[in-house]
Amino acid sequence: WIVAFKDLSLGVKIFESNWVGFENFIRMFSDQEIKKVLINTIQISLLRLGFGFFPPIILAIMFHDMKTKYFKIVTQNIVYIPYFFSWVIVYGVAYAFLSEGHGFLNALISDLGFKRIDFFMNPKFFRPLIILSSLWKEVGWGTIIYLAALSNVDPELYEAAMIDGAGPIRRIRNITIPSILPVVVFVLCISLGGLFYAGGEQILLFYNAGVIDVADIIDTWIYRVGISSFQFGLATAVGLFQSFFGMIMVLTSNYLAKKYTGNGIW
Repeated sequence: WIVAFKDLSLGVKIFESNWVGFENFIRMFSDQEIKKVLINTIQISLLRLGFGFFPPIILAIMFHDMKTKYFKIVTQNIVYIPYFFSWVIVYGVAYAFLSEGHGFLNALISDLGFKRIDFFMNPKFFRPLIILSSLWKEVGWGTIIYLAALSNVDPELYEAAMIDGAGPIRRIRNITIPSILPVVVFVLCISLGGLFYAGGEQILLFYNAGVIDVADIIDTWIYRVGISSFQFGLATAVGLFQSFFGMIMVLTSNYLAKKYTGNGIW
């Protein structure tokens, strides 16, 4: 909080740095790129939320209903493992498959007689690449959360429903989804709180000069303008701005969730 209102320089203690008040925030909003950066951040965050929110729920329900124990363990491990990969490894995997020169997919495209595609330098493919790689890496963690919630559901509820003639879809609609609804609301509220965080570490690895118009987000702007240029006060001010609006989003989403579903974070 203090650094956001200071002109912090290397070698100078925080409390000995010059107090500049809201100058860092004024500089942030007067930057010509900030509007584009904010729009990119929100767009990518909404895409990540829209495409990444439901797959863990669907997978968790599928795993929960699996009857073959061995197959269930194998498939769960396949889904979980990518979460423990660093983004550097994920980028390496994506590069091995999609690079224009030696990528597996481009080699296949070339063998079929088509022109190779530069997925990493083409703005049209950047966001789909970001969303798909993020989904592959993180879907397993979300699945664990929902499976933990489903483990608390009384199996006798399913048995009673089957005796009453309820099919799989009806059991999911009337038992499974209501049972995990509090967890779904919790995850949604937390996800909305990260609306101004669009996966900075991932995008720093994937983006380049060819896609910067659609890839530049708040985190990359902080890295480029704030940290790389040793403007620590400016970088901290932007981080404080992210945190403040993240808190507002969590409070708002929690209020709306409690009002319309009866469930919330607290």
